[in-house]
Amino acid sequence: MMHEHLWTETQKKLRDEVRDFVKWVPKELLVAMDEDRVQYPREFLVEAGKRNLLGLRFPKKYGGRGLGWQEEYIALEEIGVLGTSLACLYSLVSIVGEAINTFGTEEQKEKYLKPTLAGKMFTAEALTEPRGGSDFFGATTYAKKEGDYYILNGQKRFVVGAEGADYFFVYAKTDPDAPPHKSLSAFIVERGPGVEVGYVYGLLGTRGGGAGRIVFNNVRVPRENLVGKENGAAEIFYQMMVPERMTSAIGAIGLAAGALDIAARYSTRRKAFGRKIREFQGVSFKIAESLTELDAARALTYMTARLIDQGVEPSEQRRLVSEAKKFATEMAWRVTNNAMQVMGGIGYTNIYPIEKMVRDSRILMIWTGTSEIMNLIIQHEYYKKLQEKSMAGRNLEKDAKEADRVEEKIYE
Repeated sequence: MMHEHLWTETQKKLRDEVRDFVKWVPKELLVAMDEDRVQYPREFLVEAGKRNLLGLRFPKKYGGRGLGWQEEYIALEEIGVLGTSLACLYSLVSIVGEAINTFGTEEQKEKYLKPTLAGKMFTAEALTEPRGGSDFFGATTYAKKEGDYYILNGQKRFVVGAEGADYFFVYAKTDPDAPPHKSLSAFIVERGPGVEVGYVYGLLGTRGGGAGRIVFNNVRVPRENLVGKENGAAEIFYQMMVPERMTSAIGAIGLAAGALDIAARYSTRRKAFGRKIREFQGVSFKIAESLTELDAARALTYMTARLIDQGVEPSEQRRLVSEAKKFATEMAWRVTNNAMQVMGGIGYTNIYPIEKMVRDSRILMIWTGTSEIMNLIIQHEYYKKLQEKSMAGRNLEKDAKEADRVEEKIYE
């Protein structure tokens, strides 16, 4: 790893712990998940909980380790080599945990966060609806307050972990007459009467995580399971987008690093025309380009992790997280494809895991915010900052020889 020389001894020990856990994961589980013979790898999360590797950023009193995003980066890059399903299920603890830890009551933390970090309770996030993915605030799932309960109706889809979760983190409209950003509330909804996993999707990749559609039919949600303020879920959503997108970026780095490692090792053994194929520029340059992109993604994402730990202002955080998510996930798609190209026909078979890595990598540019949505956020935050002050330390426009010819500076 490129950043290892920046790490403390404690961080290096954490990396070794996670690496041992990754080695523990049975090959048979990975194969069974990819063949859809396993819909929810419960044993993976149970073992991670036993090793105290879930929710590293959360307080020790709830079972976390009280660490930061730099440590989450270290752990998740290792987990990422296992593919997007296990990396996503591992990350859901961080994503849903963020909402409960930041906005939840003490009772919610004890009842849900603590056993989730212990690997004794499993969670999923119900966010996307059939009518639209990126249009989050256009949600039509609704919850009507009746006494001490909210009556929840609607449906969500592409819910990773739908098949195995004990509870779901659900956004629903509670004030249909309010502006979209002030109309939603967030709830912890336990699996039970009225909660139906309506369909488990057949997927190109990212299989075995139990991704499905959930239908809520007059589900009675206790008032104490409201997270944060009624109609105040926008604040929770924006906060959760940090772990949503950071974990996607970091997991993508782990996946790409694994693919590059396999392809580079193959190039030192495979021969063509009497020479090892790494000696041909067509091969070695693909390795060089892939490594450069991988290290650039690592640098951007790790820098972002450090800045979040240091409390960088929200606007800067949103921009950097979006940049990291976009760049790292697009990098993973290019690098896994480069790895397949290096390996040729054998890379297209299941003799090597490259074909699975290519399939897994495609979703990364879609989920938790598409690359196009990331561009929207990046440019918005940049232009907003540009209006406040120049990005340079001086007024560069005045450095032109005839900069004072104001009559030539016509803008409309």
